[in-house]
Amino acid sequence: MTLYTPFDNWATEEHKLFSESVKRFYEEEMTPHIEEWVDRGKVPLSFWKKAGESGLMGGAVSEDVGGFGGDIGFDSITVYEQARKGDSGWGYGIQSIVIHYLNSYGTEEQKKNWLPKLIAGTSVAALAMTEPGAGSDLQAIKTTAKKDGNQYKLNGSKIFITNGGSADLIVVAAKTDQSAGAKGISLILLDASQADGFSRGTPLKKLGLKGNDTAELFFDDIKIPLTNLIGQEEGQGFYQMMKQLPWERLLIGITALGAIDFAIQETVKYVQERKAFGKRIMDLQNTRFKLAEVKTKAEVLRSFVNDCVARLIDGKLDAATASMAKYWGSQVQNEVMDECLQLHGGYGYILDYPISRMYADARVQKIYGGSNEIMKELIARSLDH
Repeated sequence: MTLYTPFDNWATEEHKLFSESVKRFYEEEMTPHIEEWVDRGKVPLSFWKKAGESGLMGGAVSEDVGGFGGDIGFDSITVYEQARKGDSGWGYGIQSIVIHYLNSYGTEEQKKNWLPKLIAGTSVAALAMTEPGAGSDLQAIKTTAKKDGNQYKLNGSKIFITNGGSADLIVVAAKTDQSAGAKGISLILLDASQADGFSRGTPLKKLGLKGNDTAELFFDDIKIPLTNLIGQEEGQGFYQMMKQLPWERLLIGITALGAIDFAIQETVKYVQERKAFGKRIMDLQNTRFKLAEVKTKAEVLRSFVNDCVARLIDGKLDAATASMAKYWGSQVQNEVMDECLQLHGGYGYILDYPISRMYADARVQKIYGGSNEIMKELIARSLDH
């Protein structure tokens, strides 16, 4: 059972045809290379280009800038099917978020310059928010973009940046007014090919997500044109981030669901083949009960995720509900991965089996996009009126 069935409350025939196309593309171009990407610590640009040629990116963007004018459901399918294939290396989730920032707040010139390249996969994007001293608390960032004539001077650093090692376009959250708190934050476009004073740290060695080039970024007096500001005026960055966070957080919930579906499929296959005490592990009552539990959790999450996608398509997904999708999706994902690894026994701890990688990859889902503790605080605020 997949996310897309005739009973979904949002999937049209076009969505379902797109889903089949995405599955075929991943089976041919992604599945055979996942382990290779994990070993390399990077997804090659050639894959990004193939994904662009196949129309996987920018489904919710208008045709005049390279998209096909659909809704966020198309991005949801691309994200879900990637996780459903067991991959977490390709950084399309961040690419999608940056595309939506530009599409929602960018100038016409910014859109025409960058959106076609991002959708075609000829350029890779990163979103630089997190700093060594500021994670979920975005208001505490110290990176600055100070006006100097007709340009900004960008100084500071960012850490844990997905696609950071290969990004051509980086959306940087910076303080344009250090005295204004959240209202002093702006989003600035950094073209990595035209940025003297820009450097990248060595790829970070992570517990999971080993197929993604996550890096630290450094900005030393980089001169950036004032026209690279996202939005009509300075100080809109925090508002822009808050408006886009529902998609970022739902995206994490969708990824969780895809990963859960893959893990259950792999585990069922394993316990049907493996024998202990003269019978299949599948025939042991504990195995059957555990699988019944994780499958039920998957279906409950599926219903909620589908409801959230439908709300987002209608423009009605609020911050609290998106926070629930992120918190609950990632929590259930980690619970399911733990149970599925346990059912693999000692083999679950061996990296030759996908479940061990999925177990490690799942852990960060409770941290990035705003930690789950922050999600709970946001949910509680919605109740405390």
